[in-house]
Amino acid sequence: MTGKLAVVLFNLGGPDSLAAVRPFLYNLFKDPAIISLPALMRHLVAWLISSRRAPIATEIYRQIGGRSPILPATQAQGEALTEALAGVADEVKIVIAMRYWHPFSSDAAQQLAAWQPDRIVLLPLYPQYSDTTSGSSLKDWRRAAKRAGLRAPTQALCCYPRLPGWVEAQTALLKDALARVGENNPVRVLFSAHGLPKKIVDAGDPYQKQVEIGAAAIVAALGRPDLDWQISYQSRVGPLEWIGPATETEIIRAGVEGKGLIVLPIAFVSEHSETLVELDIEYAHLAAEAKVPFYQRVATVSAHPSFIAGLALAVRQVLAAPALIDSAERTRICPTACVACVYGGKVG
Repeated sequence: MTGKLAVVLFNLGGPDSLAAVRPFLYNLFKDPAIISLPALMRHLVAWLISSRRAPIATEIYRQIGGRSPILPATQAQGEALTEALAGVADEVKIVIAMRYWHPFSSDAAQQLAAWQPDRIVLLPLYPQYSDTTSGSSLKDWRRAAKRAGLRAPTQALCCYPRLPGWVEAQTALLKDALARVGENNPVRVLFSAHGLPKKIVDAGDPYQKQVEIGAAAIVAALGRPDLDWQISYQSRVGPLEWIGPATETEIIRAGVEGKGLIVLPIAFVSEHSETLVELDIEYAHLAAEAKVPFYQRVATVSAHPSFIAGLALAVRQVLAAPALIDSAERTRICPTACVACVYGGKVG
């Protein structure tokens, strides 16, 4: 295309200091996509939860240097993607819009308002769509873009659970982990994803189905029909029933069955507290207690060349598509029961 192309990378965000932990948590829990209560009650609940969880979360971030690594990791992905998009437009600018901590969508929108792009592509760094992640970020962006006066034609990528570059990167990392284990050791691959309350999935959120789609694509690309594998869900919070099985339960089961574990964080594209602390420290400790023969964690795709190439291809496809919101496959991939799929007409 001629002119100026802006690509907005969406991610969760994370505290940039220990002092930021509580306000970060407050921003998270006041999101109506996370807690569906009237505004006044939601803000009160967010204040209570963030106050209660802040000491625990502060200790978690203290273990990884006192801050979240998500922003520098996303910046590295943005730099790599800028190179991969060379030639797609006369000028390409990538900005970052975090949902719950700086830089927010409002910051990114103001940057672009000053730059005046000719087209904008919105790119969530969540391979699987959920109203609680990509959906929330896209809604937040629309509000910020309207306030900033952005009027450039805008298209969004809603999901890419089996994007070839993403699958290729995951498969390469998994192959390396399997090679380190060797062929004679009984091993199970655990595709661990962030959990969701069951009521959100039952209401039609496509996240769980897209996790299943992605895991199946990685296993197929691996070419190991004998592979022992399982999907599980981590990071449960609160008294609600969550989708399962839980990663903790699967770790204990592996110990009982004498299976070693390779854990692949299928819903995360960069390292953060849930990989560096929950998987690497807490679950590794649980695996040792459960007498799991060995426990290995596969790195996130981060700025893996195949992943970045896949994102660049997806951006090109979005630019070529007429739809305002699109999947990487240019068609609906969610079962019809997933009414929150953007192809069902719900776009925020």
